[in-house]
Amino acid sequence: FQSHEEDDRKVRRREKNRVAAQRSRKKQTQKADKLHEEYECLEQENTSLKREIGKLTDEMKHLSEVLKDHEKICPLLHCTMNFVAIPRPDALTSCLPR
Repeated sequence: FQSHEEDDRKVRRREKNRVAAQRSRKKQTQKADKLHEEYECLEQENTSLKREIGKLTDEMKHLSEVLKDHEKICPLLHCTMNFVAIPRPDALTSCLPR
């Protein structure tokens, strides 16, 4: 009679262990799936940010060229008033061509 009870306990313990192992595997799989989704999102964000860096780099190059071209003809850069030690509010306007 005692052997039968021990067998029942072993069967229940094995079943309980089997269910716990299934739960654990399912939880691991869900965690891996979640990490994979997060990875995919980060990859997309990274690609988007690289694209934005490229656009901003192109814009910076363009604006640098515009500035360089403007510096050649800017009257304010060639004005002697820009080198006066005491700044005056009218210093910039006096340099502009009339």
